[in-house]
Amino acid sequence: MKFLVDFFPILLFFVAYKISGIYVATATAILASAVQVGWLRLKHRRIEKMQLVTLGLILVFGGLTILLKDRTFIMWKPSILDWLFAAAFLGSHFIGDRTLIERMMSHAIEVPTRIWHRLNLMWAAFFVFSGLANLYFANDFFTAEQALTNASGRDDVDLTSCVQAFSGNLLDLCMRAHEREETWVDFKLFGMMGLTIAFVIVQTFYLARYIRSSETRQEDH
Repeated sequence: MKFLVDFFPILLFFVAYKISGIYVATATAILASAVQVGWLRLKHRRIEKMQLVTLGLILVFGGLTILLKDRTFIMWKPSILDWLFAAAFLGSHFIGDRTLIERMMSHAIEVPTRIWHRLNLMWAAFFVFSGLANLYFANDFFTAEQALTNASGRDDVDLTSCVQAFSGNLLDLCMRAHEREETWVDFKLFGMMGLTIAFVIVQTFYLARYIRSSETRQEDH
């Protein structure tokens, strides 16, 4: 359930993008994130630091995207958020008595400290990889957008109206930029969700070995 709640703003961003484009989608994501945090505050009487960080980033980067009409900010935001999470997991490896993953999961399962350390490093590595993957797809768009900007002499083009605005080579460049933007939006929802689900499944199988070993030792006693 929490997993679905976390992806709620991303899902609305995707839907709004398909209907009205990147800027409306960004405004929708900002509103959805604020509603999400408010709802969690009312339900649980507290808000996790990561949720506040996420809200802060979407407010800043989403706001700059809308204000400056520059997609760069909203496209960089997932990578920056992932790398902040990676830094938090990695930092907890050296600061404090317990790693971040142990603090989050120790109430549900019990495994040796060395396993918590491995899991913590795995999560840090996952967020680094996820951030790089997002930047890969975003950079594809940046390259296509720059080619369109250079050819057209226009800094901000409505990519949803390529056919009405251009013809010939400019139309091809505009369509290519629009396709790259759509690819990034698709990855933001399906790709990042798929990566997260796959990683959680791998983590579950990894933990299962140690959970079974722990239960076996308890039965022997």
